[in-house]
Order: sequence, then C-alpha cells, then structure tokens
Amino acid sequence: MPIYAYRCESCGHAKDVLQKISDAPLTDCPACGAPAFKKQLTAAGFQLKGSGWYATDFKGGATAPAAGTADSKPAEAPASKPDAAPTAAGGCGTSCACH
Repeated sequence: MPIYAYRCESCGHAKDVLQKISDAPLTDCPACGAPAFKKQLTAAGFQLKGSGWYATDFKGGATAPAAGTADSKPAEAPASKPDAAPTAAGGCGTSCACH
C-alpha cells in the first residue's frame, strides 16, 4: 500500500497516511476538523540506479556444470559469434538460448 502525504490548507497540519489506491482521499483535517485536508504531490520513495536490473539480480549466479557430468557440454563458440564466451559475472555464454 502506498503512503500519501496530506496537508491541511486551513491550519497547516501535515500527515503521511497509509492507504489503498482504491481508497477515497481524506478531506477532513484530523487536527482542526476543517474540510481542507488535501493530498500533496510528492517524489517517489525509491530510486533506480545502475545499468539495469539484470546487472544485480544474478550476481555470482550461474556456474558451469562440473567436468565429466552428463549435463556438461564443450565450451565452443558458434560459428556466427566467434567472440561469445561466458563472462566473469555469470553472463551469457554458448550454452544459453540467445545464441
């Protein structure tokens, strides 16, 4: 549920209120009772930083299967993308579906 900031235009009382998006806005000030309680326009409470969600979601994630197991495949690059190789951060390599 989002938190909305309200301020009374009559007495100046300010309050943050946890409400559902579908709830009707408050109108009566809890401090003075005047019908001048208005929802304020505020900045978002989060920031998106970095080069994208995928850069941090799988940190230290994908590891290659151990040599000699039935699921392991030779690490060969396809002919169309000779420079494709797994990155140190577990990025895309020759065993992914995008190659």
